[in-house]
Amino acid sequence: MTETAELIDNDFLRQYELKVENDMAIIEYSLQERKIFLTKMVIPTSVKSTEFEKDFLAMVFADIKERNISVVPTSPEIAKFVRSNRKYKRMLPVGIRI
Repeated sequence: MTETAELIDNDFLRQYELKVENDMAIIEYSLQERKIFLTKMVIPTSVKSTEFEKDFLAMVFADIKERNISVVPTSPEIAKFVRSNRKYKRMLPVGIRI
């Protein structure tokens, strides 16, 4: 489902967007210095599944990695994703543990 979808970084609304069917999955963020704080994730009920969430978060983390900035997940579900995927722990700022 996410293979053909295009991830959009809407910097005006400070959120990542992924159009899915007639809905939109969103991850809100706050950008401060060289850190991005991922604050809220909204997944439409029509596509709500663990697999979709993982794919969406992997797309967002890939974009953040390209930008070479640190990630601070403040949303519980995003922090859980980082805990379960060691490769993303390297993207955390120094001194932040999850």
